[in-house]
Amino acid sequence: MTQTTSPRQKIQRRPVHGVLLLDKPLGLSSNQALQKAKWLLRADKAGHTGTLDPLATGVLPLCFGAATKFSQLQLDADKTYEAVLLLGQKTSTADAEGEVIETRPVPEITPELLEAITRRFTGPLAQVPPMYSALKKDGKALYEYARKGIEVEREARHITIFKLNMAFAHDPRAQAAIKIIVSCSKGTYIRTLGEDIGEALGCGAHLGSLRRIETGGFVASQCVTLAALEAMTETGRDACLLPPQSLVAAYPTVTLDADNAGRFLSGLRRRGQWGADAPLVQVYGSEPAAFLGSAHICADELIPQRLLSPVEVQDILESARRTTDAIEVLSPVSTAAASEPTEAGFFQH
Repeated sequence: MTQTTSPRQKIQRRPVHGVLLLDKPLGLSSNQALQKAKWLLRADKAGHTGTLDPLATGVLPLCFGAATKFSQLQLDADKTYEAVLLLGQKTSTADAEGEVIETRPVPEITPELLEAITRRFTGPLAQVPPMYSALKKDGKALYEYARKGIEVEREARHITIFKLNMAFAHDPRAQAAIKIIVSCSKGTYIRTLGEDIGEALGCGAHLGSLRRIETGGFVASQCVTLAALEAMTETGRDACLLPPQSLVAAYPTVTLDADNAGRFLSGLRRRGQWGADAPLVQVYGSEPAAFLGSAHICADELIPQRLLSPVEVQDILESARRTTDAIEVLSPVSTAAASEPTEAGFFQH
């Protein structure tokens, strides 16, 4: 007897622009989490801002639509992690997912020893990436070699540990455990750091857990879970999105009149008194008030870098109106003094 299955319901995609701060759950890859959120939002374009291992949880900014143009800033951002090191055992993957490959007794670990280890692993370091990583060698990810038992040579990478806190912890999975909080530069592998700390202690170690608690100024308390998103209406999910400009919020702002905004949005440099030279500024139009993209300033020239398209600008303005209207329906207030922005102006250029 042949079993038939009902066809999967087709999702009607739509333009969605913004940043979703997701608290990535345990067990999902970053891409799996992204695809789930993309499906819930019915978004037609999305990308994440740096990979978290399946066994890691925490802050994972997801970019949708126009926000994907600025995702590199998050890839390059400094990050903070919280982890538990299980002492006395090394594993094949340097975390709890791998097989135990070595067991050693744990020596007495004093506060003075922890302080010395902390100093040793703070500041500029050269770190060899782990074999179980997505880095490419001859077109193949390193983990593909590792799964076949092949180890390839990797060059050390220069990273910086800005701050390292270490404290004793209790974990039933190990002879002894240490909790660490690490603020570091991009490209730092916490699994490798944990393994290196274990070697410095003389007993070996692997990660029992890993959580990213901050990246590029976004913190875990700002994040939403997939379970919470699933329980929301679509309007509620949209309300969780930060605007695309949240990715450049730390940089200076330049606001253009309608004439300059139209030409800037066409990719033309604008000459004027924009302030001091700057490698990155966020640029807005004044009428309507809208985010246009990023630029840099050099010798009184505003030079476009990443630009929104006129369609994206209009989509974002319209989405903001819908959100405002939804809030007003839920909580009516007088808007007689408010004036709606109009697209007439720089879109005509």
